[in-house]
Amino acid sequence: MNTISLVCLTTLALLGNSGAFAQQTSRPDSNQVVVPEVERREVKLPKFPSKDIAVGLFVGTYATQNFGAAPVVGARLGYHITEDWFVEGTLGQSNVSDEAFRLVLPGGIFVSQEEKLSYYAVSAGYNILPGEAFPTAKRAKATAIYLIAGVGSTRFNEQRSQTINFGLGGRLLLTDRSALQFDIRDHLFSLDLLGKRQSTHNLEFTGGFTYYF
Repeated sequence: MNTISLVCLTTLALLGNSGAFAQQTSRPDSNQVVVPEVERREVKLPKFPSKDIAVGLFVGTYATQNFGAAPVVGARLGYHITEDWFVEGTLGQSNVSDEAFRLVLPGGIFVSQEEKLSYYAVSAGYNILPGEAFPTAKRAKATAIYLIAGVGSTRFNEQRSQTINFGLGGRLLLTDRSALQFDIRDHLFSLDLLGKRQSTHNLEFTGGFTYYF
């Protein structure tokens, strides 16, 4: 066998080995224990409550100008737009007495000694001082002090008057869903009960419980 023939046989042998190696590398190892197969699965996001809506009840004192103070009860419904801004609707009712006038005026001011005063208001509030309170050494509760103002209507002694309210309030979060809320508000509206229409300032001090959902 000459040299040229030997070279040709060697080349063919090398080409055959490389093809077999390529086939072996292209096939998966039959002895592989785990074959990675990742299947796409649907993930359902949990629905966390937003806790932006607040409902509550309140009680307190409503001081009607010229007629003294009397208990007041009411309800509120609010929506927190952001961490700082919120809107709130309130309904309140009180009974106003003219007992002091009956001591000097025969028959008093009202037909009966007491007249119902009711109001509704839509207000906007802004949290100015968020913070924390520490009822115990190892426990902290979130708090907020806010400014609030709005418009509404007051019905008193068969008169309905447009009302502006403004004031200061605070809340203490008992849990993630409940809070104690305290308010001081001035209800400004005009009345004609003493022979002359005048603007009256009527201060309200209330405290109540609020639930968030």
